[in-house]
Amino acid sequence: MLGQSVALPSGEFQGLVNTLIVLLLVATTVALVTRWLRIPYVIGLVLAGLAITKQALPESIGLNPDVILNLFLPILIFEAAINTDISRLRSTIKPITLLAGPGVILSAAITAILLKLGLGLVWITACAVSVILTITDTVSVIAAFRSVPVPGQLATIVEGESLFNDGVAMVLLSIITAVHLQGTFTLGEGIKQVFIAFVGGGVLGLGLGYLCVGLFRQLDDALSSILLTVAVSLGTFQIGQALGVSSAIAVLVAGLVIGNLAFRQSSASIKVTLLSFWEYAGFGVNTFIFLFVGIEVEPNILWATIPSALIAILAYQIGRIFSIYPLLFLLGFVDRPLPIRWQHVLIFGNVKGSLSMALALSLPFSLPGRMQVVTLVFSTVLVSLVGQGLSLPWLVKRLRLSKPSSVRQEIEPLQLNLIAAKAAQEELRNLLQSGSLPKFLYEELFASYQARIASSEEKLRNLYNHRIDYELNELEERSYLDGLYRRLYTAEKGAINDAVLKGLLPDEIAKSYVEELNEKLLSLKDD
Repeated sequence: MLGQSVALPSGEFQGLVNTLIVLLLVATTVALVTRWLRIPYVIGLVLAGLAITKQALPESIGLNPDVILNLFLPILIFEAAINTDISRLRSTIKPITLLAGPGVILSAAITAILLKLGLGLVWITACAVSVILTITDTVSVIAAFRSVPVPGQLATIVEGESLFNDGVAMVLLSIITAVHLQGTFTLGEGIKQVFIAFVGGGVLGLGLGYLCVGLFRQLDDALSSILLTVAVSLGTFQIGQALGVSSAIAVLVAGLVIGNLAFRQSSASIKVTLLSFWEYAGFGVNTFIFLFVGIEVEPNILWATIPSALIAILAYQIGRIFSIYPLLFLLGFVDRPLPIRWQHVLIFGNVKGSLSMALALSLPFSLPGRMQVVTLVFSTVLVSLVGQGLSLPWLVKRLRLSKPSSVRQEIEPLQLNLIAAKAAQEELRNLLQSGSLPKFLYEELFASYQARIASSEEKLRNLYNHRIDYELNELEERSYLDGLYRRLYTAEKGAINDAVLKGLLPDEIAKSYVEELNEKLLSLKDD
Protein backbone atom coordinates (compact mmCIF):
# COMPACT_ATOMS: atom_id res chain seq x y z
CA MET A 1 0.00 0.00 0.00
CA LEU A 2 1.21 3.48 -0.85
CA GLY A 3 -0.43 4.98 2.18
CA GLN A 4 -3.59 5.31 4.13
CA SER A 5 -6.16 8.08 3.87
CA VAL A 6 -8.93 8.98 6.24
CA ALA A 7 -12.23 8.94 4.41
CA LEU A 8 -15.28 10.86 5.47
CA PRO A 9 -18.37 8.79 6.27
CA SER A 10 -20.58 8.58 3.19
CA GLY A 11 -23.41 10.51 4.86
CA GLU A 12 -21.08 13.31 5.96
CA PHE A 13 -19.47 13.53 2.53
CA GLN A 14 -22.85 13.67 0.82
CA GLY A 15 -23.92 16.43 3.22
CA LEU A 16 -20.76 18.39 2.38
CA VAL A 17 -21.45 18.08 -1.35
CA ASN A 18 -25.07 19.15 -0.84
CA THR A 19 -23.89 22.15 1.18
CA LEU A 20 -21.53 23.24 -1.60
CA ILE A 21 -24.35 22.88 -4.14
CA VAL A 22 -26.63 25.04 -2.00
CA LEU A 23 -23.92 27.69 -1.62
CA LEU A 24 -23.22 27.73 -5.37
CA LEU A 25 -26.94 28.23 -6.04
CA VAL A 26 -27.03 31.02 -3.45
CA ALA A 27 -24.01 32.68 -5.08
CA THR A 28 -25.66 32.44 -8.51
CA THR A 29 -28.87 33.98 -7.17
CA VAL A 30 -26.89 36.75 -5.50
CA ALA A 31 -25.10 37.47 -8.79
CA LEU A 32 -28.43 37.87 -10.59
CA VAL A 33 -30.00 40.02 -7.86
CA THR A 34 -26.98 42.31 -7.41
CA ARG A 35 -26.74 42.81 -11.15
CA TRP A 36 -30.41 43.77 -11.25
CA LEU A 37 -30.04 46.11 -8.25
CA ARG A 38 -26.66 47.39 -9.51
CA ILE A 39 -24.85 46.88 -6.24
CA PRO A 40 -21.43 45.21 -5.71
CA TYR A 41 -21.55 41.42 -5.85
CA VAL A 42 -19.47 40.98 -2.67
CA ILE A 43 -21.93 43.03 -0.63
CA GLY A 44 -24.73 40.73 -1.74
CA LEU A 45 -22.65 37.68 -0.79
CA VAL A 46 -22.01 38.87 2.76
CA LEU A 47 -25.65 39.84 3.26
CA ALA A 48 -26.78 36.47 1.89
CA GLY A 49 -24.33 34.72 4.21
CA LEU A 50 -25.71 36.64 7.19
CA ALA A 51 -29.20 35.44 6.27
CA ILE A 52 -28.06 31.78 6.23
CA THR A 53 -27.55 29.91 9.48
CA LYS A 54 -25.30 26.89 9.81
CA GLN A 55 -28.32 24.89 10.98
CA ALA A 56 -30.01 25.56 7.63
CA LEU A 57 -27.20 23.86 5.69
CA PRO A 58 -27.06 20.07 5.12
CA GLU A 59 -23.56 19.94 6.65
CA SER A 60 -21.63 22.40 8.83
CA ILE A 61 -19.01 24.26 6.84
CA GLY A 62 -16.76 27.22 7.58
CA LEU A 63 -13.47 28.99 6.99
CA ASN A 64 -10.39 27.03 8.01
CA PRO A 65 -7.34 29.27 8.70
CA ASP A 66 -4.99 26.72 7.09
CA VAL A 67 -7.09 26.68 3.92
CA ILE A 68 -7.14 30.49 3.88
CA LEU A 69 -3.37 30.77 4.33
CA ASN A 70 -2.18 27.95 2.06
CA LEU A 71 -4.82 27.95 -0.68
CA PHE A 72 -6.85 31.14 -0.88
CA LEU A 73 -4.05 33.67 -0.29
CA PRO A 74 -1.71 32.31 -3.03
CA ILE A 75 -4.59 32.26 -5.51
CA LEU A 76 -5.61 35.85 -4.75
CA ILE A 77 -2.03 37.15 -4.99
CA PHE A 78 -1.07 35.16 -8.10
CA GLU A 79 -4.27 36.07 -9.96
CA ALA A 80 -3.65 39.77 -9.34
CA ALA A 81 0.04 39.50 -10.33
CA ILE A 82 -0.40 37.73 -13.68
CA ASN A 83 -2.93 40.38 -14.73
CA THR A 84 -0.51 43.23 -14.01
CA ASP A 85 1.29 44.65 -17.03
CA ILE A 86 4.71 45.83 -15.88
CA SER A 87 5.04 48.11 -18.91
CA ARG A 88 1.99 50.08 -17.69
CA LEU A 89 3.57 50.54 -14.27
CA ARG A 90 6.77 52.17 -15.50
CA SER A 91 5.34 55.67 -15.87
CA THR A 92 3.77 55.49 -12.39
CA ILE A 93 6.40 53.47 -10.53
CA LYS A 94 7.46 56.39 -8.29
CA PRO A 95 4.04 57.11 -6.73
CA ILE A 96 3.30 53.38 -6.52
CA THR A 97 6.60 52.65 -4.73
CA LEU A 98 6.12 55.60 -2.39
CA LEU A 99 2.56 54.63 -1.43
CA ALA A 100 3.16 50.87 -1.20
CA GLY A 101 6.35 51.22 0.84
CA PRO A 102 6.66 54.22 3.20
CA GLY A 103 2.94 54.90 2.73
CA VAL A 104 1.91 51.52 4.15
CA ILE A 105 4.31 51.77 7.10
CA LEU A 106 3.27 55.34 7.98
CA SER A 107 -0.44 54.60 7.59
CA ALA A 108 -0.19 51.40 9.67
CA ALA A 109 1.71 53.21 12.45
CA ILE A 110 -0.87 56.01 12.70
CA THR A 111 -3.74 53.52 12.55
CA ALA A 112 -2.20 51.36 15.30
CA ILE A 113 -1.92 54.35 17.64
CA LEU A 114 -5.53 55.37 17.00
CA LEU A 115 -6.80 51.79 17.48
CA LYS A 116 -4.88 51.57 20.76
CA LEU A 117 -6.42 54.81 21.98
CA GLY A 118 -9.89 54.34 20.51
CA LEU A 119 -10.55 50.64 21.14
CA GLY A 120 -8.11 49.85 23.94
CA LEU A 121 -6.41 47.02 22.06
CA VAL A 122 -3.06 45.78 23.32
CA TRP A 123 -0.16 47.05 21.22
CA ILE A 124 0.65 43.80 19.41
CA THR A 125 -3.00 43.31 18.45
CA ALA A 126 -3.43 46.96 17.42
CA CYS A 127 -0.35 46.64 15.16
CA ALA A 128 -1.68 43.46 13.55
CA VAL A 129 -5.12 44.97 12.88
CA SER A 130 -3.62 48.20 11.52
CA VAL A 131 -1.51 46.28 8.99
CA ILE A 132 -4.48 44.16 7.93
CA LEU A 133 -6.54 47.31 7.38
CA THR A 134 -3.92 48.97 5.15
CA ILE A 135 -4.79 46.56 2.32
CA THR A 136 -7.06 47.97 -0.39
CA ASP A 137 -9.61 45.87 -2.25
CA THR A 138 -8.80 46.60 -5.89
CA VAL A 139 -11.88 44.78 -7.18
CA SER A 140 -14.32 47.22 -5.56
CA VAL A 141 -12.36 50.29 -6.68
CA ILE A 142 -11.94 49.16 -10.29
CA ALA A 143 -15.66 48.25 -10.38
CA ALA A 144 -16.41 51.87 -9.49
CA PHE A 145 -14.02 53.05 -12.21
CA ARG A 146 -15.87 50.97 -14.80
CA SER A 147 -19.18 52.66 -14.00
CA VAL A 148 -17.61 56.15 -14.09
CA PRO A 149 -14.63 56.68 -16.45
CA VAL A 150 -11.36 57.82 -14.89
CA PRO A 151 -7.93 58.63 -16.36
CA GLY A 152 -5.97 55.49 -17.20
CA GLN A 153 -2.94 56.63 -15.18
CA LEU A 154 -5.03 56.87 -12.01
CA ALA A 155 -6.42 53.36 -12.55
CA THR A 156 -2.86 52.07 -13.04
CA ILE A 157 -1.70 53.71 -9.78
CA VAL A 158 -4.61 52.18 -7.87
CA GLU A 159 -3.96 48.69 -9.28
CA GLY A 160 -0.19 48.87 -8.81
CA GLU A 161 -0.33 50.27 -5.29
CA SER A 162 -2.88 47.67 -4.21
CA LEU A 163 -0.79 44.84 -5.66
CA PHE A 164 2.45 45.86 -3.95
CA ASN A 165 0.97 47.06 -0.67
CA ASP A 166 -0.56 43.59 -0.29
CA GLY A 167 2.94 42.12 -0.30
CA VAL A 168 4.39 44.76 2.02
CA ALA A 169 1.49 44.42 4.48
CA MET A 170 1.87 40.64 4.59
CA VAL A 171 5.60 40.97 5.32
CA LEU A 172 4.85 43.40 8.16
CA LEU A 173 2.15 41.07 9.50
CA SER A 174 4.55 38.11 9.46
CA ILE A 175 7.08 40.17 11.46
CA ILE A 176 4.39 41.17 13.98
CA THR A 177 3.36 37.52 14.28
CA ALA A 178 6.99 36.46 14.82
CA VAL A 179 7.43 39.14 17.50
CA HIS A 180 4.29 37.89 19.26
CA LEU A 181 5.41 34.25 19.17
CA GLN A 182 9.01 34.97 20.20
CA GLY A 183 8.14 37.64 22.74
CA THR A 184 11.14 39.86 21.91
CA PHE A 185 12.02 42.48 19.31
CA THR A 186 15.07 44.54 18.41
CA LEU A 187 15.49 47.03 15.57
CA GLY A 188 18.39 45.09 14.11
CA GLU A 189 16.40 41.86 14.16
CA GLY A 190 13.46 43.63 12.52
CA ILE A 191 15.63 45.01 9.70
CA LYS A 192 17.15 41.57 9.22
CA GLN A 193 13.73 39.94 8.95
CA VAL A 194 12.53 42.56 6.45
CA PHE A 195 15.66 42.06 4.35
CA ILE A 196 15.33 38.27 4.37
CA ALA A 197 11.61 38.46 3.64
CA PHE A 198 11.89 40.85 0.68
CA VAL A 199 15.18 39.76 -0.85
CA GLY A 200 14.67 36.05 -0.19
CA GLY A 201 11.07 36.14 -1.40
CA GLY A 202 12.05 38.15 -4.48
CA VAL A 203 14.89 35.79 -5.42
CA LEU A 204 12.67 32.73 -4.89
CA GLY A 205 9.88 34.24 -6.98
CA LEU A 206 12.29 35.19 -9.78
CA GLY A 207 13.87 31.74 -9.81
CA LEU A 208 10.63 29.79 -9.93
CA GLY A 209 9.05 32.31 -12.29
CA TYR A 210 11.89 31.99 -14.83
CA LEU A 211 11.83 28.22 -14.41
CA CYS A 212 8.17 28.34 -15.33
CA VAL A 213 9.01 30.50 -18.37
CA GLY A 214 11.38 27.78 -19.57
CA LEU A 215 8.77 25.08 -19.08
CA PHE A 216 6.18 27.14 -20.95
CA ARG A 217 8.35 26.90 -24.06
CA GLN A 218 8.02 23.11 -23.94
CA LEU A 219 4.24 23.13 -23.52
CA ASP A 220 1.77 23.73 -26.30
CA ASP A 221 -1.62 23.08 -24.73
CA ALA A 222 -3.74 25.14 -22.39
CA LEU A 223 -4.58 22.39 -19.88
CA SER A 224 -0.92 21.55 -19.13
CA SER A 225 -0.17 25.27 -18.82
CA ILE A 226 -2.98 25.67 -16.29
CA LEU A 227 -1.63 22.79 -14.21
CA LEU A 228 1.85 24.34 -14.31
CA THR A 229 0.68 27.77 -13.12
CA VAL A 230 -1.38 26.22 -10.31
CA ALA A 231 1.62 24.17 -9.19
CA VAL A 232 3.94 27.20 -9.31
CA SER A 233 1.55 29.50 -7.42
CA LEU A 234 0.79 27.08 -4.60
CA GLY A 235 4.27 25.52 -4.58
CA THR A 236 6.04 28.89 -4.39
CA PHE A 237 4.01 29.78 -1.32
CA GLN A 238 4.90 26.51 0.42
CA ILE A 239 8.60 26.73 -0.46
CA GLY A 240 8.70 30.31 0.81
CA GLN A 241 7.27 29.20 4.15
CA ALA A 242 9.76 26.35 4.39
CA LEU A 243 12.72 28.65 3.66
CA GLY A 244 11.56 31.37 6.06
CA VAL A 245 11.20 34.08 3.39
CA SER A 246 8.09 36.05 2.43
CA SER A 247 5.78 33.64 0.62
CA ALA A 248 3.58 36.55 -0.46
CA ILE A 249 6.46 38.40 -2.13
CA ALA A 250 7.65 35.16 -3.77
CA VAL A 251 4.20 34.42 -5.25
CA LEU A 252 3.82 38.07 -6.30
CA VAL A 253 7.17 38.14 -8.14
CA ALA A 254 6.60 34.72 -9.73
CA GLY A 255 3.19 35.88 -10.95
CA LEU A 256 4.65 39.06 -12.45
CA VAL A 257 7.38 37.09 -14.26
CA ILE A 258 4.93 34.51 -15.60
CA GLY A 259 2.31 37.06 -16.60
CA ASN A 260 4.77 39.30 -18.42
CA LEU A 261 7.23 36.77 -19.88
CA ALA A 262 5.75 33.26 -20.03
CA PHE A 263 2.35 34.40 -21.29
CA ARG A 264 4.04 36.51 -23.97
CA GLN A 265 5.66 33.37 -25.41
CA SER A 266 2.39 31.43 -25.40
CA SER A 267 -0.12 31.39 -28.22
CA ALA A 268 -3.09 33.69 -27.92
CA SER A 269 -5.54 30.82 -27.39
CA ILE A 270 -3.48 29.43 -24.48
CA LYS A 271 -3.13 32.89 -22.96
CA VAL A 272 -6.89 33.54 -23.18
CA THR A 273 -7.59 30.17 -21.54
CA LEU A 274 -5.08 30.79 -18.74
CA LEU A 275 -6.38 34.26 -17.97
CA SER A 276 -9.97 33.00 -18.00
CA PHE A 277 -9.09 30.16 -15.63
CA TRP A 278 -7.34 32.45 -13.14
CA GLU A 279 -10.12 35.00 -13.36
CA TYR A 280 -12.57 32.25 -12.45
CA ALA A 281 -10.27 31.01 -9.65
CA GLY A 282 -10.01 34.48 -8.13
CA PHE A 283 -13.74 35.01 -8.50
CA GLY A 284 -14.45 31.66 -6.83
CA VAL A 285 -12.13 32.35 -3.90
CA ASN A 286 -13.70 35.77 -3.33
CA THR A 287 -17.17 34.23 -3.56
CA PHE A 288 -16.54 31.61 -0.90
CA ILE A 289 -14.64 33.95 1.43
CA PHE A 290 -17.41 36.54 1.50
CA LEU A 291 -20.18 33.95 1.67
CA PHE A 292 -18.48 31.99 4.46
CA VAL A 293 -17.82 35.20 6.38
CA GLY A 294 -21.52 35.97 6.37
CA ILE A 295 -22.30 32.45 7.59
CA GLU A 296 -19.64 32.46 10.32
CA VAL A 297 -20.51 35.82 11.85
CA GLU A 298 -23.57 36.05 14.06
CA PRO A 299 -25.73 39.03 12.99
CA ASN A 300 -26.21 40.11 16.63
CA ILE A 301 -22.46 40.12 17.28
CA LEU A 302 -21.84 41.90 13.98
CA TRP A 303 -24.41 44.57 14.83
CA ALA A 304 -22.81 45.07 18.25
CA THR A 305 -19.35 45.60 16.69
CA ILE A 306 -20.44 48.20 14.13
CA PRO A 307 -19.50 51.14 16.45
CA SER A 308 -16.01 49.62 16.79
CA ALA A 309 -15.91 49.13 13.03
CA LEU A 310 -16.71 52.81 12.48
CA ILE A 311 -13.85 53.74 14.83
CA ALA A 312 -11.55 51.39 12.90
CA ILE A 313 -12.59 52.94 9.57
CA LEU A 314 -12.01 56.43 10.95
CA ALA A 315 -8.59 55.31 12.23
CA TYR A 316 -7.35 53.83 8.98
CA GLN A 317 -8.75 56.72 6.95
CA ILE A 318 -6.88 59.21 9.14
CA GLY A 319 -3.76 57.10 8.68
CA ARG A 320 -4.39 57.13 4.94
CA ILE A 321 -4.85 60.91 4.87
CA PHE A 322 -1.60 61.57 6.76
CA SER A 323 0.31 59.25 4.42
CA ILE A 324 -1.20 60.16 1.02
CA TYR A 325 -1.20 63.96 1.10
CA PRO A 326 2.29 64.54 2.64
CA LEU A 327 4.05 61.82 0.61
CA LEU A 328 2.51 62.86 -2.70
CA PHE A 329 3.32 66.51 -1.90
CA LEU A 330 6.97 65.50 -1.49
CA LEU A 331 6.74 63.47 -4.70
CA GLY A 332 5.98 66.69 -6.57
CA PHE A 333 9.60 67.85 -6.03
CA VAL A 334 11.08 64.87 -7.95
CA ASP A 335 8.29 63.76 -10.27
CA ARG A 336 5.18 65.05 -11.96
CA PRO A 337 2.68 65.89 -9.18
CA LEU A 338 -0.60 64.00 -9.00
CA PRO A 339 -3.76 66.16 -9.19
CA ILE A 340 -5.35 66.75 -5.80
CA ARG A 341 -8.62 65.21 -7.03
CA TRP A 342 -6.76 61.97 -7.76
CA GLN A 343 -5.47 62.00 -4.21
CA HIS A 344 -9.04 62.33 -2.90
CA VAL A 345 -9.93 59.14 -4.81
CA LEU A 346 -6.89 57.30 -3.42
CA ILE A 347 -8.07 58.13 0.10
CA PHE A 348 -11.79 57.53 -0.20
CA GLY A 349 -11.21 54.51 -2.44
CA ASN A 350 -9.41 52.75 0.41
CA VAL A 351 -12.07 50.01 0.48
CA LYS A 352 -11.41 46.78 2.38
CA GLY A 353 -12.03 43.33 0.92
CA SER A 354 -11.44 39.60 1.02
CA LEU A 355 -7.67 39.70 1.57
CA SER A 356 -8.09 41.63 4.83
CA MET A 357 -10.52 38.98 6.07
CA ALA A 358 -8.23 36.17 4.92
CA LEU A 359 -5.30 37.65 6.85
CA ALA A 360 -7.45 38.12 9.96
CA LEU A 361 -8.35 34.44 9.88
CA SER A 362 -4.67 33.48 9.51
CA LEU A 363 -3.66 35.20 12.78
CA PRO A 364 -2.24 32.85 15.45
CA PHE A 365 -4.78 31.61 18.00
CA SER A 366 -2.58 32.85 20.86
CA LEU A 367 -2.84 36.50 19.76
CA PRO A 368 -4.60 38.51 22.51
CA GLY A 369 -8.23 39.14 21.58
CA ARG A 370 -7.99 37.16 18.34
CA MET A 371 -11.72 36.42 18.09
CA GLN A 372 -12.48 40.07 18.79
CA VAL A 373 -10.05 41.03 16.03
CA VAL A 374 -11.60 38.64 13.50
CA THR A 375 -15.11 39.94 14.19
CA LEU A 376 -13.86 43.54 14.13
CA VAL A 377 -12.15 43.06 10.76
CA PHE A 378 -15.23 41.31 9.33
CA SER A 379 -17.58 44.10 10.42
CA THR A 380 -15.10 46.76 9.26
CA VAL A 381 -14.88 45.16 5.80
CA LEU A 382 -18.67 44.92 5.59
CA VAL A 383 -19.22 48.57 6.60
CA SER A 384 -16.41 49.66 4.28
CA LEU A 385 -17.84 47.73 1.33
CA VAL A 386 -21.36 49.06 1.87
CA GLY A 387 -20.42 52.63 2.78
CA GLN A 388 -17.34 53.36 0.71
CA GLY A 389 -18.02 50.82 -2.03
CA LEU A 390 -21.50 52.16 -2.86
CA SER A 391 -20.60 55.85 -2.55
CA LEU A 392 -17.28 55.69 -4.44
CA PRO A 393 -18.87 55.89 -7.95
CA TRP A 394 -20.83 58.95 -6.79
CA LEU A 395 -17.65 60.61 -5.50
CA VAL A 396 -15.68 59.83 -8.67
CA LYS A 397 -18.50 61.25 -10.76
CA ARG A 398 -18.69 64.41 -8.64
CA LEU A 399 -14.95 64.98 -8.96
CA ARG A 400 -15.27 64.96 -12.78
CA LEU A 401 -11.94 63.26 -13.33
CA SER A 402 -12.63 62.82 -17.06
CA LYS A 403 -14.33 65.26 -19.38
CA PRO A 404 -17.55 64.04 -21.04
CA SER A 405 -16.93 62.55 -24.46
CA SER A 406 -18.56 64.54 -27.26
CA VAL A 407 -18.36 61.53 -29.58
CA ARG A 408 -19.99 59.27 -27.00
CA GLN A 409 -22.83 61.78 -26.60
CA GLU A 410 -23.41 61.57 -30.35
CA ILE A 411 -23.18 57.77 -30.46
CA GLU A 412 -25.68 56.97 -27.70
CA PRO A 413 -28.80 58.56 -29.33
CA LEU A 414 -27.91 56.83 -32.61
CA GLN A 415 -27.61 53.53 -30.74
CA LEU A 416 -30.99 54.14 -29.16
CA ASN A 417 -32.55 54.70 -32.60
CA LEU A 418 -31.00 51.50 -33.98
CA ILE A 419 -32.09 49.35 -31.02
CA ALA A 420 -35.64 50.74 -30.98
CA ALA A 421 -36.17 50.60 -34.76
CA LYS A 422 -34.84 47.06 -35.13
CA ALA A 423 -36.97 45.86 -32.22
CA ALA A 424 -40.02 47.41 -33.90
CA GLN A 425 -39.14 45.72 -37.19
CA GLU A 426 -38.86 42.37 -35.42
CA GLU A 427 -42.32 42.87 -33.90
CA LEU A 428 -43.73 43.79 -37.33
CA ARG A 429 -42.40 40.49 -38.73
CA ASN A 430 -44.08 38.58 -35.91
CA LEU A 431 -47.40 40.36 -36.54
CA LEU A 432 -47.21 39.67 -40.27
CA GLN A 433 -46.41 35.97 -39.78
CA SER A 434 -49.28 35.56 -37.30
CA GLY A 435 -51.75 37.19 -39.72
CA SER A 436 -52.46 40.11 -37.41
CA LEU A 437 -51.11 42.73 -39.84
CA PRO A 438 -51.91 43.27 -43.55
CA LYS A 439 -48.90 43.09 -45.84
CA PHE A 440 -49.28 46.62 -47.31
CA LEU A 441 -49.29 48.16 -43.84
CA TYR A 442 -46.35 45.97 -42.83
CA GLU A 443 -44.31 47.19 -45.80
CA GLU A 444 -45.12 50.83 -45.14
CA LEU A 445 -44.23 50.70 -41.44
CA PHE A 446 -41.19 48.51 -42.06
CA ALA A 447 -39.87 51.02 -44.64
CA SER A 448 -40.30 53.95 -42.23
CA TYR A 449 -38.25 52.15 -39.57
CA GLN A 450 -35.68 51.13 -42.19
CA ALA A 451 -35.21 54.80 -43.09
CA ARG A 452 -34.45 55.56 -39.42
CA ILE A 453 -31.97 52.68 -39.31
CA ALA A 454 -30.23 53.80 -42.50
CA SER A 455 -29.91 57.36 -41.25
CA SER A 456 -28.47 56.27 -37.90
CA GLU A 457 -26.06 53.79 -39.48
CA GLU A 458 -24.76 56.43 -41.89
CA LYS A 459 -24.06 58.85 -39.04
CA LEU A 460 -22.39 56.10 -37.01
CA ARG A 461 -20.24 55.15 -39.99
CA ASN A 462 -19.07 58.73 -40.31
CA LEU A 463 -18.20 58.86 -36.61
CA TYR A 464 -16.21 55.61 -36.80
CA ASN A 465 -14.41 56.77 -39.96
CA HIS A 466 -13.53 59.95 -38.10
CA ARG A 467 -12.12 57.79 -35.28
CA ILE A 468 -9.94 55.90 -37.74
CA ASP A 469 -8.66 59.08 -39.41
CA TYR A 470 -7.84 60.89 -36.16
CA GLU A 471 -6.29 59.38 -33.07
CA LEU A 472 -8.59 59.62 -30.06
CA ASN A 473 -7.13 60.26 -26.63
CA GLU A 474 -10.29 60.07 -24.53
CA LEU A 475 -10.53 56.97 -22.36
CA GLU A 476 -14.31 56.71 -22.65
CA GLU A 477 -14.33 56.54 -26.45
CA ARG A 478 -11.61 53.89 -26.57
CA SER A 479 -13.31 51.88 -23.84
CA TYR A 480 -16.66 51.94 -25.63
CA LEU A 481 -15.27 50.88 -29.00
CA ASP A 482 -13.00 48.24 -27.49
CA GLY A 483 -16.00 46.79 -25.67
CA LEU A 484 -17.96 46.74 -28.94
CA TYR A 485 -15.17 44.96 -30.81
CA ARG A 486 -14.80 42.49 -27.94
CA ARG A 487 -18.44 41.45 -28.31
CA LEU A 488 -18.09 41.10 -32.08
CA TYR A 489 -14.89 39.03 -31.90
CA THR A 490 -16.40 36.82 -29.19
CA ALA A 491 -19.50 36.27 -31.33
CA GLU A 492 -17.31 35.29 -34.30
CA LYS A 493 -15.30 32.91 -32.16
CA GLY A 494 -18.43 31.26 -30.76
CA ALA A 495 -19.92 30.78 -34.24
CA ILE A 496 -16.71 29.20 -35.56
CA ASN A 497 -16.41 26.83 -32.58
CA ASP A 498 -20.04 25.77 -33.04
CA ALA A 499 -19.41 25.11 -36.73
CA VAL A 500 -16.39 22.94 -35.88
CA LEU A 501 -18.37 20.95 -33.31
CA LYS A 502 -21.17 20.36 -35.83
CA GLY A 503 -18.69 19.21 -38.48
CA LEU A 504 -19.40 22.13 -40.81
CA LEU A 505 -15.78 23.31 -40.76
CA PRO A 506 -12.55 21.31 -40.42
CA ASP A 507 -10.55 22.10 -37.30
CA GLU A 508 -7.33 22.94 -39.18
CA ILE A 509 -9.04 25.71 -41.18
CA ALA A 510 -10.82 27.20 -38.17
CA LYS A 511 -7.76 27.08 -35.91
CA SER A 512 -5.78 29.85 -37.64
CA TYR A 513 -8.78 32.18 -37.78
CA VAL A 514 -9.59 31.59 -34.09
CA GLU A 515 -5.96 32.33 -33.29
CA GLU A 516 -6.27 35.69 -35.09
CA LEU A 517 -9.44 36.45 -33.11
CA ASN A 518 -7.65 35.64 -29.84
CA GLU A 519 -4.84 38.03 -30.78
CA LYS A 520 -7.40 40.75 -31.46
CA LEU A 521 -9.15 40.07 -28.14
CA LEU A 522 -5.88 40.30 -26.24
CA SER A 523 -5.06 43.63 -27.91
CA LEU A 524 -8.24 45.21 -26.56
CA LYS A 525 -8.28 47.03 -23.25
CA ASP A 526 -10.29 45.57 -20.38
CA ASP A 527 -13.85 46.80 -19.95
